[in-house]
Amino acid sequence: MTARLITCHSIIALDTRHPVAARSLLDAQDMHRLVMSGFRGWVEDGDPDPRAQMGILSTWTVDLRTDTLLLVVQSKVAPDWSLVPRDALTRRIETLSVDQPLRKGDRFTFRTVLSALTARPDRPTATGRSRKVPATNPDQVRTWLMKRSQPTVEDQGTPPDSGVRFIGAEIDRRSLAIRMLPPVTSRHHAGLKITRAEVRGHLTVCDPEALHRTLTDGLGSGRAYGCGLVLVRDGQG
Repeated sequence: MTARLITCHSIIALDTRHPVAARSLLDAQDMHRLVMSGFRGWVEDGDPDPRAQMGILSTWTVDLRTDTLLLVVQSKVAPDWSLVPRDALTRRIETLSVDQPLRKGDRFTFRTVLSALTARPDRPTATGRSRKVPATNPDQVRTWLMKRSQPTVEDQGTPPDSGVRFIGAEIDRRSLAIRMLPPVTSRHHAGLKITRAEVRGHLTVCDPEALHRTLTDGLGSGRAYGCGLVLVRDGQG
């Protein structure tokens, strides 16, 4: 069984001292607007969830030593970054076409920044359902991720009716390196606070179609705010 990930990756390096970059680092909604500025005209104004329709996921890192914000944007459609001020860029924007075959047994290294929500039966909502709370330490993130690892349901201890969607790959637990990142907030949305973790590790493809879905749709919560994009690379080096 083989699936193919065909998508576009944009790599944008910005000067953190420029107002566009500085505002985006301070406010999750400004970062979202920066990402979405490259995709005007693809869907009608007012269409529900345009980000998901266009397959837009993003992730970013900041290097304070070089004052560089590095933004990676994945999309199903071709972006137009002409609205990004040229004087905000530290180098030319790269736009790459990705055509990655996914075959059962293939091994990849991966990196993601994710926001994981875990159910707390001891903290029910007003309707009696388990409240979802963010994973706030590496052990909680590791547990959340390994529940979605897949060679078999029995190996992971997750019952088939648990509602957990497997990612389509077996994660090598021993390879995982997890680092908690500062949460992101927004002045535009009172109460918005997204807890984030950077995860690096190795995986082996078990279900190419399911992994394709994970790589296309993203993983976890906060996908409109720079979480959930899983970047993979051949091999385990």
